[in-house]
Amino acid sequence: MQLLQYTHPTAAGNLAIDEALLDYAEANEDHPELLRLWEPRQTIVVLGRSSPVDIETNRSYCDANEIEIIRRCSGGQTIVTGPGCLMYAVLLDYRRRPELRMLDRAHEFVIGKMKTAIQTLGIPVEMKGTSDLTFQGQKFSGNALRCKRNWLIYHGTLLCNFDLSLIAQCLGKPIREPDYRDGRSHLDFLTQLPTTSRKLSEAIVSQWRPELQTKTWPQVLTNQLMQTKYQQDQWNFKI
Repeated sequence: MQLLQYTHPTAAGNLAIDEALLDYAEANEDHPELLRLWEPRQTIVVLGRSSPVDIETNRSYCDANEIEIIRRCSGGQTIVTGPGCLMYAVLLDYRRRPELRMLDRAHEFVIGKMKTAIQTLGIPVEMKGTSDLTFQGQKFSGNALRCKRNWLIYHGTLLCNFDLSLIAQCLGKPIREPDYRDGRSHLDFLTQLPTTSRKLSEAIVSQWRPELQTKTWPQVLTNQLMQTKYQQDQWNFKI
C-alpha cells in the first residue's frame, strides 16, 4: 500500500482525484493499493451521487456565503467539510481482498481499521448505522464507497476542529436517518473528536501501514474529470 497526502487547491480537484485513482487502478493491472489523506482548504458541501440538491442542502445560504456545492462519485448523503475536517480515501484491490465484494464486509473492514486507529489515541469510539463512527453517541464520521470490477474506493470524513454550526446552516433535513439518530437535529447529532488532524493522520497511517509514500497521482485523468464532470452544473445539480 502507498500513502498519498495531498490536498488539491480546489473542491473539484479533490473529488476528481478520488475518482481518478479508482479509474486509473482499474485500467492498470499492477496498481498498488493506496491510502489518501487530505484536508479541504475551504468549506464545501458535498452531495452523494444520488442526493437531491434542493432537499439536502440550503442553497440560498450556500450561495449567499459563497460555499461551493459539488457532487461526489460515491453514494450516501450530503456532508459539509472544510478546514478542521480530515478526509481519507482507501483504494483497495478485490483480487487481494475478495471478501470485500460483500458490502457489509467492506464497511466492517475499513471502519474497523479507522476505529482501531482512533482508539490508539485513547478515544472510545463505536461503529453505528451502516457506516458511521460515533463518540459518546454522536456522529463524527460519515463514509461511502464506489466499486468497480477489480477495485473499490472507500472514503469518508473525520470531524476534529470544524465549526459544526456550518453543517446546520448548509444542510436541510436528511431524507434518510439511521435509527440511532432518533430525530436529533444536526447540532445534537454531530460531534468532533477531541484531537487534532495531525495526530489523527498519524494514527491512521500507523494502522494502515503503507510501505511507501508517493507524491504522484493520475493528474491527466484528474484534470479531465474536473473539466468534464466536477466543474459542470450538469453533474453537480443533476438531481
